[in-house]
Amino acid sequence: MKPKHSDTPHLHVLQNRLESVGGREYWRSLEELADTEEFRAFVEDEFPGRSPEWLNPPNRREVLRLMAASFGLAGLAACTKMPIQKIIPYVRQPEEVIPGKAMFYATAMPVGGYATGLLVESHLGRPTKVEGNPDHPASLGATDAIAQASVLGLYDPDRAQAISLYARLSAYVNFLAVMNRVREQQHQKKGAGLRILTETVTSPTLAWQIGNILTEFPEAKWDQYEAVHYSGSEIYHFDKADVVVSLDADFLGGMPGSLRYARDFASKRKLSEGQTSMNRLYVAEPSPSITGSTADHRLRMRPTEIETLARSLAGRLGAGQAPAGTASAQVEAIAKDLENHRGSSVVIAGLQQPPAVHALARAMNQALGNVGVTVTGIQPVEAKPVDQIQSLWTLVKEMNAGQVDVLMILGGNPVFTAPADLNFSTAMGKVNLRIHNSLYFDETSELCHWQVPEAHYLESWSDARAFDGTVTILQPLIEPLYGGKTPHEVLVSLTDQPDQTSHEIVRSYWQTKHTGADFEIFWEKALHDGIVPNTASPVVAAGPLPAVPAAGRAPDAGTLELNLRPDPYLFDGRFANNGWLQELPKPESKLTWDNVVYISAATAVRLGVENEDMVDLEYRGGKLRAPIWVLPGQADDCLTMYFGNGRRRGGNVAKDAGFNAYLLRASDQPWGAPGVQLRKTGNRYTIANTQHHHSMEGRGIVKSATLAEYEKDRDFVKHEDPETPKSQSLYPEYPYNGYKWGMTIDQNVCTGCSACVVACQAENNIAVVGKEQVVKHREMQWLRIDRYHKGDAANPEVFNQPMLCQHCEKAPCELVCPVAATVHSGEGLNQMVYNRCVGTRYCSNNCPYKVRRFNFLLYSDWYTESLYGMRNPDVTVRSRGVMEKCTYCVQRINEAKIDSEKEDRRLHDGEIVTACQAACPTRAIVFGDINDTTSQVAKLKQQPLNYGVLGDLNTQPRTTYLARVTNPNPDWVKT
Repeated sequence: MKPKHSDTPHLHVLQNRLESVGGREYWRSLEELADTEEFRAFVEDEFPGRSPEWLNPPNRREVLRLMAASFGLAGLAACTKMPIQKIIPYVRQPEEVIPGKAMFYATAMPVGGYATGLLVESHLGRPTKVEGNPDHPASLGATDAIAQASVLGLYDPDRAQAISLYARLSAYVNFLAVMNRVREQQHQKKGAGLRILTETVTSPTLAWQIGNILTEFPEAKWDQYEAVHYSGSEIYHFDKADVVVSLDADFLGGMPGSLRYARDFASKRKLSEGQTSMNRLYVAEPSPSITGSTADHRLRMRPTEIETLARSLAGRLGAGQAPAGTASAQVEAIAKDLENHRGSSVVIAGLQQPPAVHALARAMNQALGNVGVTVTGIQPVEAKPVDQIQSLWTLVKEMNAGQVDVLMILGGNPVFTAPADLNFSTAMGKVNLRIHNSLYFDETSELCHWQVPEAHYLESWSDARAFDGTVTILQPLIEPLYGGKTPHEVLVSLTDQPDQTSHEIVRSYWQTKHTGADFEIFWEKALHDGIVPNTASPVVAAGPLPAVPAAGRAPDAGTLELNLRPDPYLFDGRFANNGWLQELPKPESKLTWDNVVYISAATAVRLGVENEDMVDLEYRGGKLRAPIWVLPGQADDCLTMYFGNGRRRGGNVAKDAGFNAYLLRASDQPWGAPGVQLRKTGNRYTIANTQHHHSMEGRGIVKSATLAEYEKDRDFVKHEDPETPKSQSLYPEYPYNGYKWGMTIDQNVCTGCSACVVACQAENNIAVVGKEQVVKHREMQWLRIDRYHKGDAANPEVFNQPMLCQHCEKAPCELVCPVAATVHSGEGLNQMVYNRCVGTRYCSNNCPYKVRRFNFLLYSDWYTESLYGMRNPDVTVRSRGVMEKCTYCVQRINEAKIDSEKEDRRLHDGEIVTACQAACPTRAIVFGDINDTTSQVAKLKQQPLNYGVLGDLNTQPRTTYLARVTNPNPDWVKT
């Protein structure tokens, strides 16, 4: 049974409920907080959502679609073909490949133009898993969910698989013949009719190529457009900041450098490392974000109200003129805190905020002495910094005027992502020759004459800069599966050397930069390390502060404000065909497979709408129908939508999933503004939400305190909820004389980014099940991020708790299995023997943590051989009717043990890194041998903040948590 989300509780009911139960109660949703009858029925059903699938089983086509089948249909003999050029492994290159032994190669994944350094695992020429490059400044060994899921995108059979002309198969030689004629014609006109449209370019080689073409064709033009465009001219040093003020900036999860910023920010927050002080974070934002969930003080306000806050705060700090009547106790508390931390604070403005807020943030950092210490100006990371909306608008104007004969679109999907009021598709139709280089035959490809399949980044030679300017040379791990071409190879078709490969082009560029006799040494070291040395952008002195634009007119009371944002996992829509990302619950709402209109409870009550109500939105002539979702922490009178869903083309997974929010985007206000109209339609729409799934409601799951409370009572965790003494257990004790594996998770630095969830999915061959099965509570992820709230229902505190198999010392699941499919190892692991499991689900029924997943249907395709290419060969692919769960990456444990036994030694601390641990940007997850008293995990388990979930049950879990400690300002006055 699904909880009846339509009965959204009113705010006054929630407030009365909170007052009656006291301030320490934690809740997961508004329904749980109100304790509705529907919610009680839902949690009391052990297996909700049961239905007779055997009456309508999914066919094989549907299974392939959901898995994004992800990996290339029958023609992938090239899956095991290594690139013909020499590539350099990260550690060392063996004389010959050792079957069964993975190798790692350094490369980088560009998103929005900015690169994140990676190490990619290869099994006999098959890329199967990505990890962060510990030497790369943008990753420091961590990854995000998008990077983890990129392997699935490599093998996606929905990728464009052949060059096409008018959507019909053609050949690359035919394309080169056409481009030769284009070159001759454009020479006569000096390129007057040639336009090149790219996304944000940080690649030195690509910029060099375009510059050469513009020199040869001086009347040609280069335009850029990115739906989510970041300007890389400042970097932040959060490891030096004691106070951070975020003005709608999701720096922990939604901008270039987020992995590095998360690591640096967490370093000032880890009480488990002997620190006695913490940083403090203030966040002002309209919708809950990853950064907002970590805040010590979160101000819930509309986007237009954030500018008023910034002006008021700047005026108080002497960095601007405060508007009359905006002074408040909260502004005074923030300003005083910043003044007390001059030179050790950061004020950061978000991408979606107008130029005035960015100018005010710069002025405040300057006034506080932060510039040059916690905030550093650098030369722009982009090869050609431009106003991209203006660049696209100029291109549209020229196309409408008939001034464009040839349009080359390298990457991107502007027909889908361009602001609706530009009518890009109509203007593009007036161009005589349209060429698109893209991974998918998408909305833009549909309107182009030529579509040239693009090579995936794991198939490409290229280069790109990180957020700080550091260059990585991308090296392919595999030959292009579908004959894809990089933008370098498409551009070279305009030159007199159209047969140059991307390897030759990239190498030629770097030879012009490194002219010494030791070029081969430089080249191989750059490939090996994943970093080109001495390429970080130079620091620039602080220039004159920009003028702050005048304040606009505040919106009238009750006016609805539109707030558009990129999807946290699908980005601008380029990853919409990735099943892992579609099924990954959104960090703030736990929605999957859709985007919605987020609204606050108070505004929903005022407008008479409820969860899953379909509404019509109208804004600046754009119209869209989408469902409502009431979200705790959402600003009143503000409607937030993620764009990236609602695709018509670009793959079977992406097609018809969600709603196209780009239809509401305007070029002069691309992130929204007041004035959106909402009308209820009377229709309903089912949403797949996982917030209630696997509920342990009514139990003491999360533990937290303020820093002042923790300093007063270091043992508050034990006093609040004492564990049952181990001596009272009915289980016999077992001596662990060898290894004794365990894990700790620091909730103080977990941001809920879900990189660990996708890392586990990629490492362990976990299937995608699709929206219908998620609605029935049948998602298969072995690791989930539980999200709890506390306090004010309108603007609650947020707590993230990764939940995986606890590997209980006294495991309740093991006693009830009739076939001994779940057993305890001699090292304390709770193991699953898949071949024994007969699917009784007794173990799941007896698991208090609800961390076991049952294969109700055959989600994995066992019969299509090409699917083997992506899977980790060290992990079994499960069939229907078996129970699955976290294994602490036992395959990694055994591999390391074998290596150590060959060397006749014990494992070193940190030698085994689980998939979830490796991905974590903040190092919240630590794994190791508890028997080794010098190990990091053993030391953390001795911390006073350490506790086991449901300790009163005496299951003695091997996975324990460090309680959350917040650092609120004692001068803060809650309004």
